Amino acid sequence: MTSAVLLIAAIHLEPCQVAGVRETLRCGTLEVAENRRAPGGRRIALRVVVVPAAEPRPDAAPLFHLEGGPGVAASDMAALYATEVPDYRRHRDVVLVDQRGTGGSNPLRCAWDEMRARLERMYPPEAVAECRRQLEARADLTQYTTEAAADDSDDVRAALGYDRIDLFGLSYGTRHALVYMRRHPEHVRSAVLMGPAPTDLSMPLHHAQDGQRALDMLFEDCASDAACGRAFPQLRPELAGVLDRLAAEPAPLTLNDPRTGAAQTYHLTRGAFAEEIRRRLYAPATRITVPLVIHQAAQGDYGPLVEAVARGSGGPTIAEGLYLSVTCAEDVPFIDAAMAERLAAGTVFGLYRVQEQRGACQEWPRASVAEEFRRPVESKAPTLILSGDRDPITPPRLGDEVLRHLPNGRHRVIPQAAHAPMGIEPMSCLDGVMLSFYENPLASNLEDGCLKEMRAPPFVLRSPGSP
Repeated sequence: MTSAVLLIAAIHLEPCQVAGVRETLRCGTLEVAENRRAPGGRRIALRVVVVPAAEPRPDAAPLFHLEGGPGVAASDMAALYATEVPDYRRHRDVVLVDQRGTGGSNPLRCAWDEMRARLERMYPPEAVAECRRQLEARADLTQYTTEAAADDSDDVRAALGYDRIDLFGLSYGTRHALVYMRRHPEHVRSAVLMGPAPTDLSMPLHHAQDGQRALDMLFEDCASDAACGRAFPQLRPELAGVLDRLAAEPAPLTLNDPRTGAAQTYHLTRGAFAEEIRRRLYAPATRITVPLVIHQAAQGDYGPLVEAVARGSGGPTIAEGLYLSVTCAEDVPFIDAAMAERLAAGTVFGLYRVQEQRGACQEWPRASVAEEFRRPVESKAPTLILSGDRDPITPPRLGDEVLRHLPNGRHRVIPQAAHAPMGIEPMSCLDGVMLSFYENPLASNLEDGCLKEMRAPPFVLRSPGSP
């Protein structure tokens, strides 16, 4: 143990109640330097939630769950591990650290109208500037990076007295995991990376291209499904018609503002509608609604889309300030404009997302990223990479790229999965494969044949309540 680790105070965990969990868990905080190169400056507290092992086993390494976004709080997953999939904590502690800038760790939330952002324009310059002004009163926005988060995670590991740990990352959480694997290799026992986002991905450079791939696969899936094909035989021209109509004139929609309950008129734009379609391709549970959303919109009814947006707009699920601090430093500066145009050409999504994030980053302070950060992560840690064949943002090719630098890695593609697993069944298969890997990560054989048998639910053919 190095002298740096010896200086880290232990975390005093106390009994606590967490939303959605009946049993008592253990919670604590660890103070770290906001600027890790200036330890005498501002301190921030990291929220730590431990779901304790039900039947502790001394040789079982704890599982550190690293959340996605970036901007989602890991502590939001407490109920999942405590009650829904308890086998993960049967013999090991599950450790949930809210990444700096999220949850209970100095959250960088922006108090803007999410409905307007989702229906009109993702990053209105005035809203971004106001969020920056408010957050800079209590945070140095250049200090909220993946490398800082990885080092925070290792401080928590040391403070809790663990030696080696298992990692799980989904989406951006895989980048967090990869950076941890590079910076703290001696403390990684194994890792599962679901939907890997490598350090050189330059999000959202490939969003349009990869989103179009996933959308084309959805059209093919619907056409080959008797019920969906019969209900929605003209999805491609219907979508083209909706986008042309919205490009000519945004559609006025009067809705209740989820923050105030007051009626508010929004104007649905072409870019926002296409982005919502792409967003719904992320998980099987939402992907199956896309044909209905497109068909109803072609009839002038945006209800199915708006209902979904409203359900997700009651409060910030992603700390947008943290999202911008990470992506404006690690991704957007490395986007080549000419390449972005080439990749977006011929897609329904176009340059909307790239333009919105580049505009937002012009308003946002950014950290300098070392050249090493963009290099592929090399690690000897046993690693299981999981990709969804229908993933619109981290398709299987990225899993193949990451695997090339992990000599003890293996890559499995789940045919009917997308980016997040919500909705695909049976989940017991996926959990069983991951648990088997964690039990013996160096085993030559992994019983994973059931992954190819996992199935998405049937397409939604009508709105709830319709005849």
